Amino acid sequence: MATLNTDINTKSKPVMVLKVGGALLQCEMGMARLMETAAKIIANGQALIMVHGGGCLVDEQLKANNMVTEKLDGLRVTPAEQVPVIVGALAGTANKILQAAAIKAGITSLGMSLSDADMMTASIKDPQLGLVGEVEPNDGSYLEFVLTKGWMPIVSSIAISAKGEMLNVNADQAATALTKLVGGNLVLLSDVSGVLDGKGQLISSLNRAEIATLTKIGVIEKGMKVKVEAALEVAESMGQAVQIASWRHAEQLIALSNGETVGTQIQP
Repeated sequence: MATLNTDINTKSKPVMVLKVGGALLQCEMGMARLMETAAKIIANGQALIMVHGGGCLVDEQLKANNMVTEKLDGLRVTPAEQVPVIVGALAGTANKILQAAAIKAGITSLGMSLSDADMMTASIKDPQLGLVGEVEPNDGSYLEFVLTKGWMPIVSSIAISAKGEMLNVNADQAATALTKLVGGNLVLLSDVSGVLDGKGQLISSLNRAEIATLTKIGVIEKGMKVKVEAALEVAESMGQAVQIASWRHAEQLIALSNGETVGTQIQP
């Protein structure tokens, strides 16, 4: 079983926050490799939190319910009638698929959402987007307890407002808030190796000015734009680089936990 070395204080090594997207859920081998790597990292004394979306799964479920998917600037528009389907897909199916893969790899995990134990305060981001949430870090004591036990939280990007509204939060932004909550290091994982230039080559490092230029000319767009903006927010607010890398090369995460760099580094 992968459990944290109890003689290592989770505070001595910053918590690694891994954000994974929906494409991973459709790749059984990718999930297995990622969880095997996560088990090694945890056994080595590194606390891990996994945050997930599940866009592909949500699209499938909406289609099955004869509902249309609409996006605005890379963010999913969430009408009230779609909320039960989206919550079921993310907080239910996607969360349990990942937890099953974690258990198979010998990781003691805990499936949860952003609304648990007052971790986050949530509000509607923009009425144009419907029930899409924006979250702010609030109380990290539950997460701290879970991590001290050596368990890996697997957190879905569903939040609940003070009014009791179930909200769909962009998973990159959810990972941003969780990273701030635990003072951790953020790694945004996708099915590409990082941010690619116009010729498909990996860009090893980016700052705000370079991101603005690449966004203006359309090299960074849609889902990657949301990802890069979330990474930049964490990098600047915490004064540390954020990694954008691929879950297809899960072994790189071991190098990352040893202080090496992989993928694209978003600089503060």
